[in-house]
Amino acid sequence: MTTWAIGDLHGCHTELMRLLERIAFDPARDRLWFVGDLVNRGPDSLACLREVRALGASAVCVLGNHDLHLLATASGVRRKPRKDSFDEILAAPDRGELLDWLRRRPLLHHDDALAFTLVHAGVHPAWDLDTARELAGEVERELRREDYERMFAYMYGDEPAQWSPALEGAERLRFAINALTRMRYCRPDGALDLGPTDAPGTQPAGLIPWFEVPDRVAPELRIVFGHWSTLGFAQYGNAWCLDSGCLWGGCLSALCLEAPDRVKRVECPGHLRPGND
Repeated sequence: MTTWAIGDLHGCHTELMRLLERIAFDPARDRLWFVGDLVNRGPDSLACLREVRALGASAVCVLGNHDLHLLATASGVRRKPRKDSFDEILAAPDRGELLDWLRRRPLLHHDDALAFTLVHAGVHPAWDLDTARELAGEVERELRREDYERMFAYMYGDEPAQWSPALEGAERLRFAINALTRMRYCRPDGALDLGPTDAPGTQPAGLIPWFEVPDRVAPELRIVFGHWSTLGFAQYGNAWCLDSGCLWGGCLSALCLEAPDRVKRVECPGHLRPGND
């Protein structure tokens, strides 16, 4: 069995199918890990959502910020901005089944045998694996409630910026969601700054990529993540960024978790250009 971790799809279904052909994916034998953001901004979010759902036990997918945004929009809590491109999902005859499947995806997946952890944006520098799992689980339980829509009323926002085990209620859940699905830069003390999105070297003074924060609690964790397309496909110590900018004309990438020096890519035409986001 081979396990391939795949970067952010953002509705790029044609590129996904080309990549699965490139890696000779066999659902009876292989497994796929998706870093989240299956949907939005690209040309065919509906096909991506249906494709990954149909993979069943052959695939694991964690939730990204765009996936959560789709759920919030579908619940009526959030208005859909013009730049979002998931109208086809909202109008689909299988909308209910797709959204129900999506809200039951995890925010973090860890495999002891592979010794890899899958998240969308990262693991906060102050967290060990048990803490990250606990906080992801708290959000997952909210999403799986009958009245899950209530979470979206307080999901949006950049505060609190600093982690504390004493956080409770909406602030605790919002921080967990921001760290797991939106984080890029932190201050040296671990405080989140969710504004800058460009590659390291362009950020304001005093900000550090989350995986370079000094004294990270669990630097030994091998983490695969997406979300940060301006990083491109790259390894930073024990952290691998898989978002190689398919949406922007880069590549869609797959990393073999049994042999992390094996990488497969397909070129992408670029459905958006910087400035059109």
